[in-house]
Amino acid sequence: MPFVTSLRVRFYELDPYDHVNHAAYVQYFEVARIELLESVGMGLTELKAQGIHLVVTELHTRFLRSAGSGDVLSIDTEVAEIRRVSTRWRQRLRRESEVLAEQEIVVAATTTAGRPTRVPEMLIEALSRYAG
Repeated sequence: MPFVTSLRVRFYELDPYDHVNHAAYVQYFEVARIELLESVGMGLTELKAQGIHLVVTELHTRFLRSAGSGDVLSIDTEVAEIRRVSTRWRQRLRRESEVLAEQEIVVAATTTAGRPTRVPEMLIEALSRYAG
């Protein structure tokens, strides 16, 4: 079952055509991933205190339809795969049942010095409920 985050489009996220700027979609997806991590008690601050950083190594976003000012959007987030030092996430951004964008992202675990490290077992356990 995916984790669901909702947000409302703000006027400053619009491009000159009154559509949400493509870069804002990437930020929406990031907000949803951070919300999921915080909901399982593994927010970025907690991970950093444990000496772990989560860094994006790959990102693929597919834009299907545009969102506009005031739209209420939902982002479905699930963890597609957990590997030794990385996780792969799938996300869908929708307005009600209409899918507007999809994203797949690979996130690696590193030490605070930037060296690859194993995904912590407690993070694996916390994310397992959102495995898709």
